[in-house]
Amino acid sequence: MTNKTPLVLAYSGGLDTTYCLHTLVEQGFQVHTVFVDTGGHDALALQAIEDKAVALGAYKHHTLNAQQAVWDSFVKPLIWSHARMRNEYPLLCSDRYVIVQLCLQLCDQLNTAHFAHGCTAMGNDQFRFDQTVHSLGDYTIHAPIRDLQDSVDSVRDHELQVLAQHGIQMSQAHQKYSINENMLGVTISGSGIDDFAAPEHDSYVLTQPASAWPKQPLSLSIGFESGVANSLNGVAMSGPQLIQTLNQQLGAYGVGRHIYTGDVSIGIKGRIVFECPAIDALMCAHQALEDTVNSKLQIQFRDTLASRWAELLYQGFYYDPHKHDLEAMLQNSQTHVSGQVTLLTEGGTVLATDVKSPWIVRDADSVYAQSANWSADAALGFIQLTGQSSALVNQIRRQEHSNAG
Repeated sequence: MTNKTPLVLAYSGGLDTTYCLHTLVEQGFQVHTVFVDTGGHDALALQAIEDKAVALGAYKHHTLNAQQAVWDSFVKPLIWSHARMRNEYPLLCSDRYVIVQLCLQLCDQLNTAHFAHGCTAMGNDQFRFDQTVHSLGDYTIHAPIRDLQDSVDSVRDHELQVLAQHGIQMSQAHQKYSINENMLGVTISGSGIDDFAAPEHDSYVLTQPASAWPKQPLSLSIGFESGVANSLNGVAMSGPQLIQTLNQQLGAYGVGRHIYTGDVSIGIKGRIVFECPAIDALMCAHQALEDTVNSKLQIQFRDTLASRWAELLYQGFYYDPHKHDLEAMLQNSQTHVSGQVTLLTEGGTVLATDVKSPWIVRDADSVYAQSANWSADAALGFIQLTGQSSALVNQIRRQEHSNAG
């Protein structure tokens, strides 16, 4: 390689990508660092990331805003499906797919096939990065952190040692934790979290402990149009703006704090702290609305769709046609999911307390546990016919048991 060979590095400014940048510059690449802004960073943080990249030898640094793209391509179907891995983790790292897509677009603009990332050989992100690259074109993948696996015992310690030898210091937080922050929330691993111990107080970024919660309850009204949240307390907002506001307001009440243990695709257990106040609130509000306006069969099948969609995203199949097929069905199910939902929190959790929509499925003459537009005889007949098969099999088996006695 010569110093005229362009290479695009997906760069966050954290430990792994800092090591990648240092290593790739030493290897003679003309490194273009790319920070894809998917939220969670203010202007000062973005400038600090750029300054650091340039100081470390980046030929040029690129900051690309992808918050709306993440909202459109990921958050919408996430909320429609209510997908969570093992009913817990809402796939907060799925901004990776948009990050790779934009980095590869820059590769094309620079007329280079060289793309680099900071994934290890132990986690799921390598699937998300590599599978996206393979799906979108013909590129050469460079993964300096993954390459260390065969030569060092402790990758993280080795990175810190090499950087220190070259006068590159990492923040205390990045020495202790691996922190991934975007508009969806924050995931944190490392230190005691990896050891399945109780996370320390500095493990949390967005959410406050109970001792710091405001004393007064917080009530919020979220508006939806065809399944897409578009207003807060009657004020129209873009998706990214809505998520940012909810993260701030509900994070102060400790909403969205979780600890998750999952099975990494590569074959080991992985444990993280994650925080997602806005996602928890949007899922809660959307489900309260959807459950009132969609049919029983639509709602029953939503869980099947959600499980499959979550699996595809978790495993790296973001660009598989099957995933897009599922999303087309999800979107079609949102036609009448329009209305207002009131959320209430007194701290820790959020509750949907009020739903308003012109599409609520109800009959004025039939109210649960109060009145009905069918007769008692109709109810008895329905019970008998619906349970006929189960009652019959039990009757036959009781007779068999009696005869055997």
